[in-house]
Amino acid sequence: MAFRSCLRQDRFVLKSIRDRRFAGPGLTLLFTGLGFLTSCARMVPPSAAGSGGHTLSGIASWYGEDFHGRRTSNREIYDMYEMTAAHKTLPFGTRVMVTNLNNGRTVAVRINDRGPFVGERIIDLSYAAAATIDMVGSGVAPVRLDILGDRAASGRLPNPGYYVQVGSFVYEDNARDLEKRLRAKYQDVAVSPFASMSRTYYRVRVKARDRDASLRIAQILSEDGYKVILLEE
Repeated sequence: MAFRSCLRQDRFVLKSIRDRRFAGPGLTLLFTGLGFLTSCARMVPPSAAGSGGHTLSGIASWYGEDFHGRRTSNREIYDMYEMTAAHKTLPFGTRVMVTNLNNGRTVAVRINDRGPFVGERIIDLSYAAAATIDMVGSGVAPVRLDILGDRAASGRLPNPGYYVQVGSFVYEDNARDLEKRLRAKYQDVAVSPFASMSRTYYRVRVKARDRDASLRIAQILSEDGYKVILLEE
């Protein structure tokens, strides 16, 4: 199911970055696994805050090393390498698709903390999520939030497929351009649409034979300057 696949993007910890086994420029290497794997803001009514299909827009920021290892508002340990975020009112466990309106890049996150409490910012992303949509350097970015719904059911897939996701876009032309560039080196690359209740996202993925192969592909892509996410679906 497309919804469940998209929501498998936040639980495999970014182990390779923490172990510093990969050193490609701009590397954001994430593993998917159990579970899933943007000054003024338009807010959804409280009664709708936890349901899918609603949209918010405003300014996103991110938080990282200063909070790494501390407890979040839902009592988890904050991990700057996981796909999570802080929001003032959305229920914990809510899945949100975040689109950077400056570049069209998207990332799916899980709400596990409260904030941000600076001005009228609408969401505070983990370092990994911010890196995925290219907003670490700027610190803040205008974003659109599409509320996907509540937490997905956990559990391992019996026979997962392995993919390296190189980009996720709201504009299909951008995804097709990236697909064309990657096809010069990778035969099994494709654009995988994901339709939420409000819009469609276009994810560019390279299919791998197994996990080891996906790691090798991710290493090469990261050395080429791409930010990649490893997916098991």
